[in-house]
Amino acid sequence: MSGNGGGAELGGGLLIAGTTSDAGKSVVTAGICRWLVRQGVKVAPFKGQNMSLNSFVTREGAEIGRAQAMQAQAARVEPTALMNPVLLKPGSDRSSQVVLMGKPVGELSARGYHGGRQEALLGPVLECLAELRSTYDAVICEGAGSPAEINLRRTDIVNMGIARAARLPVVVVGDIDRGGVFASFFGTTALLSPEDQALVAGYLVNKFRGDVSLLEPGLDMLRGLTGRATLGVLPFRHGLGIDEEDGLRVSLRGAVRESVVAPPHGEDVLRIAVCAVPLMSNFTDVDALAAEPGVVVRFVDRPEELADADLVIVPGTRGTVRALAWLRERGLADALVLRAAEGRPVLGICGGYQILGERIDDEVESRAGSVAGLGLLPVRVRFDREKTLARPVGVALGERVEGYEIHHGVADVRGGDAFVSDPEGRALDGCRAGAVQGTHWHGALESDAFRRRFLAEVARAAGRRFVPAPGTSFGALREEQLDLLADLVEEHADTAALLRLIEEGAPPGLPFIPPGAP
Repeated sequence: MSGNGGGAELGGGLLIAGTTSDAGKSVVTAGICRWLVRQGVKVAPFKGQNMSLNSFVTREGAEIGRAQAMQAQAARVEPTALMNPVLLKPGSDRSSQVVLMGKPVGELSARGYHGGRQEALLGPVLECLAELRSTYDAVICEGAGSPAEINLRRTDIVNMGIARAARLPVVVVGDIDRGGVFASFFGTTALLSPEDQALVAGYLVNKFRGDVSLLEPGLDMLRGLTGRATLGVLPFRHGLGIDEEDGLRVSLRGAVRESVVAPPHGEDVLRIAVCAVPLMSNFTDVDALAAEPGVVVRFVDRPEELADADLVIVPGTRGTVRALAWLRERGLADALVLRAAEGRPVLGICGGYQILGERIDDEVESRAGSVAGLGLLPVRVRFDREKTLARPVGVALGERVEGYEIHHGVADVRGGDAFVSDPEGRALDGCRAGAVQGTHWHGALESDAFRRRFLAEVARAAGRRFVPAPGTSFGALREEQLDLLADLVEEHADTAALLRLIEEGAPPGLPFIPPGAP
């Protein structure tokens, strides 16, 4: 493959679908992107529609799914809105904010979205995909949920809808750790129409533990039943939940619970509790803390779980007023107020920062009007209809810090000290008052030098003999994880077959598996 140079000719493509949500589509897509770029292929990721509370801001100020930003890093390209043209950010069980080409365009119920709006977005989604394919040698697309969600097929713009329209071959990923993977592969295929089935070119088993030879008879039988090969059996690896979608078993929460904390650099460990508020967003913010040797991060929902924490974090949320009410109902609000009175560290990020303030005026997100905050920071927040989307840079604790902003709340800081300043010391964002700190900046803790200074401060306030390890590089750790994903693809997948699919499309004559779509 060689670059197309932006001409009309379209590069190759592949759609990674899944038997279920959380089958591993995001990390498999990232692994294939990194493997391809290591082969000299100019590659980009794509997801037509993403539903996630973990998002990112591109350099042009567009909001996209955090998973697509991670996949762009895997492909060693700058993320853009083209890679995730439609983002849905749930605000309740029945409605979501619709973000189109990186900008919010309104709130819609699930019925309203699937009842007509989604279908109208197929054209713009395909235009974004075509633009990427005219620029890159290959575009690796990620599906959503399952392609066999037959109730949603008519309006689909992320699975077989774009595969059919763009003639993309499809590889279906199944999580064998959940069980039932053979039935899932067969059933997923058999519920698709003949036209859709013609594009399903093979399967990938994910998260396998054990001796693969014991699996091979089943793989042979599956090929006999479907006429399609299994193109790889990827082994289970701990701690690879990097910037996935929202299920709290995955991404950071899964990685934290699975990973072994490295021994501390100093004498003590540092314990960090993250309040698991409703509609928690960008909980990837604490990934960098979990990567530090001797730092133990856990998610909590009971006040007694804060007792031995050296730092409590109130994270971002898509429902600030709802999260505030939840903290009060659970008794966590009182525990936070007590911590502050005792001079024990608390950090609020984005929605969590707003919660720590004196008052929230919200006629936009919850429409609850004026609501009293926890009063731990001298800040008043007013929700604006315009969303702030930015990639700021500043100075905190004497160190350079980068972040990204995604919020409707506008903070009026009425005291305390700035959390982040510019090089001349002028306030940029956030507030510090005693041991309580807050900022709208996501991702600040990924700045290594600042993170070490911040953790050293927390350790002093907590009386812990914890010393941040001097050599921890969060960026280098991410690169190692992405390379490990590529290694898994290279060593355990039929990469020659994957490359043929990307270049040539689905092979002709794939058999139809009855009954097909009803």
